[in-house]
Amino acid sequence: MESAPSAQIAEPTTLLEAIRYYSDVDVATKAFSALRWPDGVTCPYCLSKENYYAPSRRIWKCKVCRKQFSPKVGTVCEDSPIGFDKWLTAMWMIASDKNGISSWELHRGIGVTQKTAWFMLQRIRLAMQTGTFEKASGQVEVDETFIGGKARNMHKHIRQQKITGTGGSDKTMVVGVLQRGGKVRANVVHNRRKTTLQAHVKAYVEPGAELFTDALKSYEGLNPEFVHQVVDHAVEYVKGHVHTNGMENFWSLLKLTLNGTYVSVEPFHLFRYLDEQTFRFNERKDEEGDGGRFKSVVRGCGGKRLTLRWKATDVQTLDRENQC
Repeated sequence: MESAPSAQIAEPTTLLEAIRYYSDVDVATKAFSALRWPDGVTCPYCLSKENYYAPSRRIWKCKVCRKQFSPKVGTVCEDSPIGFDKWLTAMWMIASDKNGISSWELHRGIGVTQKTAWFMLQRIRLAMQTGTFEKASGQVEVDETFIGGKARNMHKHIRQQKITGTGGSDKTMVVGVLQRGGKVRANVVHNRRKTTLQAHVKAYVEPGAELFTDALKSYEGLNPEFVHQVVDHAVEYVKGHVHTNGMENFWSLLKLTLNGTYVSVEPFHLFRYLDEQTFRFNERKDEEGDGGRFKSVVRGCGGKRLTLRWKATDVQTLDRENQC
Protein backbone atom coordinates (compact mmCIF):
# COMPACT_ATOMS: atom_id res chain seq x y z
CA MET A 1 0.00 0.00 0.00
CA GLU A 2 1.04 3.56 -0.73
CA SER A 3 0.87 6.75 1.26
CA ALA A 4 -2.09 9.06 0.72
CA PRO A 5 -1.91 10.79 -2.68
CA SER A 6 -1.64 14.53 -3.02
CA ALA A 7 -4.92 15.12 -4.80
CA GLN A 8 -5.10 18.12 -7.05
CA ILE A 9 -8.45 19.86 -7.31
CA ALA A 10 -9.68 20.04 -10.86
CA GLU A 11 -10.63 23.38 -12.26
CA PRO A 12 -13.07 22.68 -15.13
CA THR A 13 -15.16 25.67 -16.14
CA THR A 14 -17.75 24.05 -18.42
CA LEU A 15 -19.86 20.90 -18.35
CA LEU A 16 -17.84 19.38 -21.20
CA GLU A 17 -14.57 19.93 -19.33
CA ALA A 18 -16.08 18.53 -16.14
CA ILE A 19 -17.31 15.36 -17.87
CA ARG A 20 -13.90 14.78 -19.45
CA TYR A 21 -11.98 15.40 -16.23
CA TYR A 22 -14.16 13.40 -13.85
CA SER A 23 -14.54 10.46 -16.27
CA ASP A 24 -11.49 8.96 -14.53
CA VAL A 25 -12.84 7.44 -11.29
CA ASP A 26 -9.47 7.81 -9.52
CA VAL A 27 -9.26 11.50 -10.39
CA ALA A 28 -12.90 12.03 -9.37
CA THR A 29 -12.36 10.25 -6.03
CA LYS A 30 -9.29 12.33 -5.22
CA ALA A 31 -11.04 15.56 -6.26
CA PHE A 32 -14.01 14.80 -4.01
CA SER A 33 -11.76 13.96 -1.05
CA ALA A 34 -9.72 17.14 -1.58
CA LEU A 35 -12.87 19.27 -1.54
CA ARG A 36 -14.32 17.45 1.46
CA TRP A 37 -11.05 17.52 3.45
CA PRO A 38 -9.19 20.68 2.36
CA ASP A 39 -6.78 20.34 5.33
CA GLY A 40 -5.96 16.71 4.60
CA VAL A 41 -7.81 13.39 4.67
CA THR A 42 -9.47 12.91 8.07
CA CYS A 43 -10.86 9.69 9.49
CA PRO A 44 -14.67 10.14 9.80
CA TYR A 45 -14.70 7.80 12.82
CA CYS A 46 -11.95 9.13 15.13
CA LEU A 47 -11.03 12.39 13.27
CA SER A 48 -7.38 11.38 13.05
CA LYS A 49 -5.25 12.55 10.14
CA GLU A 50 -2.92 9.57 10.44
CA ASN A 51 -3.91 7.28 7.58
CA TYR A 52 -2.70 5.66 4.39
CA TYR A 53 -4.26 5.10 0.99
CA ALA A 54 -5.01 1.81 -0.79
CA PRO A 55 -5.16 2.77 -4.51
CA SER A 56 -6.40 -0.64 -5.68
CA ARG A 57 -9.59 -0.23 -3.60
CA ARG A 58 -9.75 3.60 -3.53
CA ILE A 59 -10.05 3.65 0.26
CA TRP A 60 -8.06 4.94 3.21
CA LYS A 61 -7.18 3.11 6.43
CA CYS A 62 -6.80 4.95 9.72
CA LYS A 63 -3.60 4.24 11.67
CA VAL A 64 -5.29 5.11 14.96
CA CYS A 65 -8.68 3.32 15.00
CA ARG A 66 -7.64 0.91 12.21
CA LYS A 67 -10.93 1.38 10.36
CA GLN A 68 -11.19 1.60 6.60
CA PHE A 69 -13.15 4.41 4.97
CA SER A 70 -13.88 6.02 1.65
CA PRO A 71 -14.75 9.69 0.98
CA LYS A 72 -18.41 8.64 0.82
CA VAL A 73 -18.60 7.81 4.54
CA GLY A 74 -20.56 10.46 6.42
CA THR A 75 -21.87 12.14 3.25
CA VAL A 76 -25.00 12.04 1.12
CA CYS A 77 -23.17 9.53 -1.11
CA GLU A 78 -22.73 6.94 1.65
CA ASP A 79 -23.68 3.33 0.83
CA SER A 80 -24.01 4.21 -2.85
CA PRO A 81 -22.39 1.81 -5.37
CA ILE A 82 -22.29 4.64 -7.94
CA GLY A 83 -18.76 5.88 -8.67
CA PHE A 84 -17.63 9.46 -8.16
CA ASP A 85 -17.33 9.88 -11.93
CA LYS A 86 -21.14 9.82 -12.12
CA TRP A 87 -21.78 11.53 -8.79
CA LEU A 88 -19.65 14.57 -9.65
CA THR A 89 -21.13 14.85 -13.12
CA ALA A 90 -24.64 14.81 -11.63
CA MET A 91 -23.66 17.47 -9.06
CA TRP A 92 -22.23 19.71 -11.78
CA MET A 93 -25.36 19.37 -13.90
CA ILE A 94 -27.91 20.17 -11.19
CA ALA A 95 -25.81 23.03 -9.79
CA SER A 96 -25.24 24.75 -13.13
CA ASP A 97 -28.52 24.18 -15.00
CA LYS A 98 -30.77 27.19 -14.37
CA ASN A 99 -33.98 25.18 -14.69
CA GLY A 100 -32.76 21.99 -13.01
CA ILE A 101 -32.46 18.52 -14.49
CA SER A 102 -35.06 15.77 -14.35
CA SER A 103 -34.30 12.24 -13.19
CA TRP A 104 -35.17 10.95 -16.66
CA GLU A 105 -32.62 13.23 -18.28
CA LEU A 106 -29.95 12.29 -15.73
CA HIS A 107 -30.72 8.59 -16.16
CA ARG A 108 -30.15 8.87 -19.91
CA GLY A 109 -27.10 11.09 -19.51
CA ILE A 110 -24.96 9.10 -17.06
CA GLY A 111 -26.29 5.57 -17.62
CA VAL A 112 -28.12 4.71 -14.38
CA THR A 113 -31.73 3.67 -13.85
CA GLN A 114 -34.35 6.39 -13.50
CA LYS A 115 -35.05 5.44 -9.89
CA THR A 116 -31.34 5.67 -9.08
CA ALA A 117 -31.12 9.05 -10.81
CA TRP A 118 -34.13 10.31 -8.83
CA PHE A 119 -32.59 9.26 -5.52
CA MET A 120 -29.22 10.77 -6.49
CA LEU A 121 -30.91 14.09 -7.19
CA GLN A 122 -32.75 13.98 -3.86
CA ARG A 123 -29.45 13.41 -2.06
CA ILE A 124 -27.77 16.26 -3.94
CA ARG A 125 -30.66 18.56 -3.04
CA LEU A 126 -29.98 17.74 0.60
CA ALA A 127 -26.34 18.77 0.07
CA MET A 128 -27.64 22.09 -1.31
CA GLN A 129 -29.49 22.77 1.94
CA THR A 130 -27.72 25.55 3.85
CA GLY A 131 -29.30 25.27 7.31
CA THR A 132 -27.98 28.68 8.38
CA PHE A 133 -29.34 30.44 11.46
CA GLU A 134 -28.43 33.92 10.18
CA LYS A 135 -31.48 36.16 9.85
CA ALA A 136 -32.22 38.55 6.99
CA SER A 137 -31.60 42.24 7.74
CA GLY A 138 -31.67 45.62 6.04
CA GLN A 139 -34.36 45.80 3.35
CA VAL A 140 -36.31 42.54 3.28
CA GLU A 141 -39.12 41.37 0.98
CA VAL A 142 -41.64 38.77 2.18
CA ASP A 143 -44.15 37.16 -0.12
CA GLU A 144 -46.11 33.94 -0.49
CA THR A 145 -47.26 31.85 -3.43
CA PHE A 146 -49.21 28.68 -4.16
CA ILE A 147 -47.70 25.64 -5.87
CA GLY A 148 -50.03 23.28 -7.71
CA GLY A 149 -51.53 22.43 -11.07
CA LYS A 150 -54.01 24.68 -12.81
CA ALA A 151 -57.57 23.40 -12.97
CA ARG A 152 -57.93 24.31 -16.64
CA ASN A 153 -55.02 22.00 -17.53
CA MET A 154 -56.51 18.94 -15.80
CA HIS A 155 -58.75 16.24 -17.22
CA LYS A 156 -62.29 16.39 -15.90
CA HIS A 157 -62.01 13.34 -13.61
CA ILE A 158 -58.67 14.56 -12.19
CA ARG A 159 -60.13 18.01 -11.61
CA GLN A 160 -63.01 16.49 -9.68
CA GLN A 161 -60.58 14.60 -7.45
CA LYS A 162 -58.16 17.44 -6.75
CA ILE A 163 -60.14 20.66 -6.90
CA THR A 164 -62.39 20.78 -3.85
CA GLY A 165 -62.42 24.52 -3.17
CA THR A 166 -61.52 27.91 -4.61
CA GLY A 167 -58.28 29.87 -4.81
CA GLY A 168 -55.32 28.05 -3.29
CA SER A 169 -57.28 25.73 -1.01
CA ASP A 170 -55.99 22.62 -2.79
CA LYS A 171 -52.44 23.84 -3.39
CA THR A 172 -49.26 23.92 -1.33
CA MET A 173 -48.31 27.29 0.11
CA VAL A 174 -44.73 28.55 0.12
CA VAL A 175 -43.39 31.66 1.88
CA GLY A 176 -40.21 33.42 0.78
CA VAL A 177 -37.92 35.90 2.55
CA LEU A 178 -35.49 37.89 0.40
CA GLN A 179 -32.83 40.21 1.73
CA ARG A 180 -32.15 42.75 -1.00
CA GLY A 181 -28.58 42.33 -2.17
CA GLY A 182 -28.43 39.11 -0.18
CA LYS A 183 -30.01 35.69 -0.10
CA VAL A 184 -33.48 34.21 -0.31
CA ARG A 185 -35.17 31.54 1.81
CA ALA A 186 -38.28 29.62 0.88
CA ASN A 187 -40.26 27.28 3.11
CA VAL A 188 -43.46 25.28 2.87
CA VAL A 189 -46.15 26.42 5.34
CA HIS A 190 -49.56 24.97 6.13
CA ASN A 191 -51.61 28.15 5.71
CA ARG A 192 -51.39 31.93 5.44
CA ARG A 193 -53.05 32.86 8.69
CA LYS A 194 -51.62 35.70 10.74
CA THR A 195 -50.11 33.45 13.41
CA THR A 196 -48.35 31.30 10.82
CA LEU A 197 -46.94 34.04 8.59
CA GLN A 198 -45.92 36.40 11.38
CA ALA A 199 -44.16 33.60 13.26
CA HIS A 200 -42.29 32.78 10.04
CA VAL A 201 -41.26 36.41 9.55
CA LYS A 202 -40.01 36.72 13.14
CA ALA A 203 -38.04 33.49 12.78
CA TYR A 204 -36.16 34.56 9.64
CA VAL A 205 -35.98 38.38 9.77
CA GLU A 206 -33.89 40.45 12.15
CA PRO A 207 -35.94 42.84 14.36
CA GLY A 208 -35.71 46.43 13.12
CA ALA A 209 -35.38 45.45 9.46
CA GLU A 210 -37.26 47.38 6.79
CA LEU A 211 -39.97 44.92 5.77
CA PHE A 212 -41.87 45.02 2.46
CA THR A 213 -45.00 42.91 1.88
CA ASP A 214 -48.22 43.01 -0.10
CA ALA A 215 -51.53 44.06 1.44
CA LEU A 216 -52.45 40.64 2.84
CA LYS A 217 -54.23 41.11 6.18
CA SER A 218 -52.07 38.45 7.82
CA TYR A 219 -49.07 40.82 7.79
CA GLU A 220 -50.85 43.51 9.80
CA GLY A 221 -49.36 44.08 13.25
CA LEU A 222 -45.66 43.69 12.41
CA ASN A 223 -44.85 47.38 12.96
CA PRO A 224 -43.74 47.10 16.61
CA GLU A 225 -40.76 44.88 15.61
CA PHE A 226 -40.15 45.92 11.99
CA VAL A 227 -40.37 48.99 9.77
CA HIS A 228 -43.27 47.47 7.87
CA GLN A 229 -44.35 49.01 4.54
CA VAL A 230 -47.07 47.68 2.25
CA VAL A 231 -47.73 47.81 -1.48
CA ASP A 232 -51.31 47.05 -2.54
CA HIS A 233 -51.19 45.00 -5.72
CA ALA A 234 -54.81 45.88 -6.47
CA VAL A 235 -53.59 49.46 -7.03
CA GLU A 236 -49.90 49.30 -7.93
CA TYR A 237 -46.88 47.00 -7.90
CA VAL A 238 -44.20 49.57 -7.06
CA LYS A 239 -44.43 52.50 -4.65
CA GLY A 240 -41.02 54.13 -4.57
CA HIS A 241 -38.67 51.54 -3.12
CA VAL A 242 -41.56 49.55 -1.66
CA HIS A 243 -42.24 46.42 -3.72
CA THR A 244 -41.89 42.65 -3.66
CA ASN A 245 -40.58 42.28 -7.22
CA GLY A 246 -37.46 40.46 -6.07
CA MET A 247 -39.57 37.67 -4.56
CA GLU A 248 -41.85 37.67 -7.61
CA ASN A 249 -38.75 37.09 -9.75
CA PHE A 250 -37.78 34.12 -7.59
CA TRP A 251 -41.30 32.65 -7.80
CA SER A 252 -41.15 32.95 -11.58
CA LEU A 253 -37.87 30.99 -11.73
CA LEU A 254 -39.20 28.39 -9.30
CA LYS A 255 -42.38 27.75 -11.26
CA LEU A 256 -40.51 27.59 -14.57
CA THR A 257 -38.39 24.83 -13.03
CA LEU A 258 -41.29 22.93 -11.46
CA ASN A 259 -43.63 23.19 -14.45
CA GLY A 260 -41.09 22.97 -17.25
CA THR A 261 -38.51 20.48 -15.98
CA TYR A 262 -40.13 18.42 -13.25
CA VAL A 263 -43.73 18.68 -14.52
CA SER A 264 -45.21 17.27 -11.29
CA VAL A 265 -43.84 17.40 -7.74
CA GLU A 266 -45.65 15.88 -4.77
CA PRO A 267 -46.19 18.24 -1.79
CA PHE A 268 -44.19 16.02 0.59
CA HIS A 269 -41.10 16.36 -1.66
CA LEU A 270 -41.51 20.06 -2.45
CA PHE A 271 -39.16 21.33 0.27
CA ARG A 272 -36.20 19.62 -1.43
CA TYR A 273 -36.95 21.32 -4.75
CA LEU A 274 -37.11 24.62 -2.86
CA ASP A 275 -33.62 23.89 -1.45
CA GLU A 276 -32.37 23.32 -4.99
CA GLN A 277 -33.83 26.52 -6.39
CA THR A 278 -32.77 28.72 -3.46
CA PHE A 279 -29.23 27.35 -3.73
CA ARG A 280 -28.92 28.24 -7.41
CA PHE A 281 -30.51 31.65 -6.83
CA ASN A 282 -28.21 32.50 -3.91
CA GLU A 283 -25.09 31.26 -5.70
CA ARG A 284 -25.92 32.76 -9.11
CA LYS A 285 -23.21 35.44 -8.78
CA ASP A 286 -20.43 33.09 -7.67
CA GLU A 287 -17.12 34.49 -8.89
CA GLU A 288 -16.04 31.07 -10.20
CA GLY A 289 -19.29 30.49 -12.07
CA ASP A 290 -20.46 26.92 -12.54
CA GLY A 291 -17.25 25.58 -11.00
CA GLY A 292 -17.79 27.57 -7.83
CA ARG A 293 -21.36 26.38 -7.46
CA PHE A 294 -20.24 22.81 -8.03
CA LYS A 295 -17.62 23.07 -5.29
CA SER A 296 -20.21 24.47 -2.88
CA VAL A 297 -22.42 21.42 -3.50
CA VAL A 298 -19.54 19.00 -2.90
CA ARG A 299 -18.53 20.78 0.30
CA GLY A 300 -22.14 20.57 1.49
CA CYS A 301 -22.21 16.78 1.17
CA GLY A 302 -20.53 16.10 4.51
CA GLY A 303 -22.46 15.44 7.69
CA LYS A 304 -25.73 14.70 5.87
CA ARG A 305 -27.45 11.43 5.14
CA LEU A 306 -30.60 10.47 3.26
CA THR A 307 -31.91 6.90 3.24
CA LEU A 308 -34.62 5.55 0.98
CA ARG A 309 -37.83 3.96 2.20
CA TRP A 310 -39.99 2.92 -0.70
CA LYS A 311 -43.71 3.58 -0.51
CA ALA A 312 -46.44 3.44 -3.12
CA THR A 313 -46.50 7.26 -3.16
CA ASP A 314 -42.77 7.37 -3.91
CA VAL A 315 -43.19 5.08 -6.93
CA GLN A 316 -46.04 7.24 -8.21
CA THR A 317 -43.85 10.30 -7.83
CA LEU A 318 -41.07 8.70 -9.87
CA ASP A 319 -43.47 7.72 -12.60
CA ARG A 320 -44.92 11.22 -12.83
CA GLU A 321 -41.67 13.20 -12.99
CA ASN A 322 -40.90 14.38 -16.52
CA GLN A 323 -40.98 11.31 -18.75
CA CYS A 324 -40.26 13.00 -22.03
